[in-house]
Amino acid sequence: MKHAIILSALLIGLSRGLLASQADDVVITIDNQIAGATPFLSQLTLSVSDTAAIRRIKFTIAPKPGSVTRPFAATYSQSYLAERGDIVGGKIFLPIYGLYDGYSNRVTLTYTFNDGSARDEITTITTATYDDPCGYNSPTVLQPRSATTPLSYDYFLVKGACSSASPAILDTDGRLRWVGTAGLKFFSLAFFDNSIYVAYGPLLYRNDLDGTVTQLGDFSSAGMTEFHHNVDRGKTGLLFEADTEDYLETIIMEILPDGRLLKSWNMADIISAAMIAGGDDPSKFVFDAPDDWFHSNAATYNRADDTLIVSSRESFVIGIDYGSGTIKWILGDPAKAWYQFPSLRQYALALPAGSLPPIGQHAVSITYDQDLLLFDNGLTSLFQQPPGPSRTYSSPRKYHLDLVNRTATEVWNYPMEESIFDLYCGSVYEDAPDNYLLDYAYVPQGGAVFARLIGLDATGSIAFDYQYPTAGCLQAFNAVPLHLENTSFPAVGPKSLNLSTRGLVSPGQGALIGGFIVTGTVTKTVVLRALGPSLGGAGLTGTLGDPALTLYDAAGQAFAGNDNWETDPAAGQIAADDLAPGDSSEAALLVTLAPGAYTAVVTGQDPGIGLVEIYDLSPATASALANISTRGEVGADSGQLIGGFIVGELESSTVVVRALGPSLSAAGITDPLADPTLTVYDENGSALATNDNWPDDPGAPALTQNQLAPSDPTEAATILHLPPGAYTAIASGIDGATGIGLVEVYNLESP
Repeated sequence: MKHAIILSALLIGLSRGLLASQADDVVITIDNQIAGATPFLSQLTLSVSDTAAIRRIKFTIAPKPGSVTRPFAATYSQSYLAERGDIVGGKIFLPIYGLYDGYSNRVTLTYTFNDGSARDEITTITTATYDDPCGYNSPTVLQPRSATTPLSYDYFLVKGACSSASPAILDTDGRLRWVGTAGLKFFSLAFFDNSIYVAYGPLLYRNDLDGTVTQLGDFSSAGMTEFHHNVDRGKTGLLFEADTEDYLETIIMEILPDGRLLKSWNMADIISAAMIAGGDDPSKFVFDAPDDWFHSNAATYNRADDTLIVSSRESFVIGIDYGSGTIKWILGDPAKAWYQFPSLRQYALALPAGSLPPIGQHAVSITYDQDLLLFDNGLTSLFQQPPGPSRTYSSPRKYHLDLVNRTATEVWNYPMEESIFDLYCGSVYEDAPDNYLLDYAYVPQGGAVFARLIGLDATGSIAFDYQYPTAGCLQAFNAVPLHLENTSFPAVGPKSLNLSTRGLVSPGQGALIGGFIVTGTVTKTVVLRALGPSLGGAGLTGTLGDPALTLYDAAGQAFAGNDNWETDPAAGQIAADDLAPGDSSEAALLVTLAPGAYTAVVTGQDPGIGLVEIYDLSPATASALANISTRGEVGADSGQLIGGFIVGELESSTVVVRALGPSLSAAGITDPLADPTLTVYDENGSALATNDNWPDDPGAPALTQNQLAPSDPTEAATILHLPPGAYTAIASGIDGATGIGLVEVYNLESP
């Protein structure tokens, strides 16, 4: 018995030696902790026996006891750390941010290695107490965040100017988790590409989350005196409001992330041209500096119809064509000065009974369903005459714009039980559908002035409500939801990261066919999978027994294929990316593709339900999956054609989703789905949009403008502006009809 035990131990030891992974072999020790510029920052020095073996490192900061937020976390790729110079010899200098101040933070480091193995290490980072000049860490809690509140976001950026440590990032527990390190006291800034872009005077800076500050541009040579008000996402870069010596609060500039000026619009010139063309004298409405006749305070870009939308506190919200700068529409109060001019009145959108126009508004943005969201301050014009009415309260409002019938219908607002009058500043932004962050920035109350930050969940319930004393708009000029629970470096912007479509696979034209296009200028690495047997774990019956996968180029030539994924030359890499199928008979292949069109075909020996998937492994490169589609047989019940796609990971993305049937006959399909219907769901199973016949969709004009309107009016399509997350599109036939259908997802974002 003793010899058997010894032999068993030897065999176990030999087995471990043969199966040793890089997670077992690579030695990593934490040599040092270096405090950052603020208590919210730190840097860990890691000694690593083989830095080349590391694929990525993730840090996760455990929430405090009683917190209901998801942990603050970020993942650095090995290549990102190397490019930054954070890998030197056998050392890795790892930035940590988002720490609690005055606290012993429990931080988990997850090391993932090139062979797919991983291991965790836990360390403690004790931070100093932050001397908070703005009082963000000590709000008056009118309603705390509760564990039963299903809020979609856990962090938000507060754009204030109450100290030179602007801006601030808070969690929804009301705890301060980051402050700016640029030494600037201003609120013209935005979160973009995992950094804070801060404008100050005529200068533009990037403040990285690890505390690094870089000056990107000085625009004084272009005649600019200062930036002001808000910074928002544009078509390619960021939209800034700017002043010059000649023009006060009328200029909008789009600046690229590297600090280069891309495009600018002067609202004085645009409105003057429209008034002259319409037979009016612009000198009666448009004025030179220092008269504040327009007062631009926010801008946004609607990719669906290529429109720049600008908020003028004095008069209206105006939509102009991005390219030509001509006016498309105006939404405002007809009692104000602008409406007295026929040249401007011709662009006015009519408001049906029950819809209030915005007055003195801030923070314009586009919601998931292509509606216009803004913060309606309710304050009369301060320069233009007649000034129009002034209300006794402020309210976030959402409008549905029907540009065919020239109407703007108010479809949502949120008046508080007690009227809150926020005279200036303030904002409202949507995160996941119907999840909002409200910022009442300047609320006079009992001889003092307060700011209130309020979170609303999808049911309209208050998720949290925090109040802060303020001077002017200095505490909370504007506030935006952030997702810092799993940030990636390099950043992944508004791109469709993968498509997965489930449908029936049968012989002949019943094959499951996935098509996609790689756009841009560089190659893209993707993993394609064809699943069948493992779908039984999701409760499906009649699954495809042994799927096979073949990849074709645009010329219809097969150049890659797989039957059993473990036989693919890149099987180890597929496993390392956590994309190994659950059954050895399922297919997968990893390929690096030049820009072009490709088709993946899934077949099987016997009919069954299969799943084809495309995963983007290089989303941060200068290429993208511009449109992805899947053709398959649409049956009843579980035979529906079900397409899943992911929008990742920082910014919202504008997508078109289509379900085709009749038009497929032109491609030789003999049994097309006669009348497809389409429903798009979020990851919680909530229906976001439904369409049967695409001309009935609210986004029909934008579908036509983007040349994505289906050729048959009985086919379905919709256009959505979706936040990061997972979505499902289901195509089915009317009254259970069957046939060959096509589900498509087009990403309108630039690669």
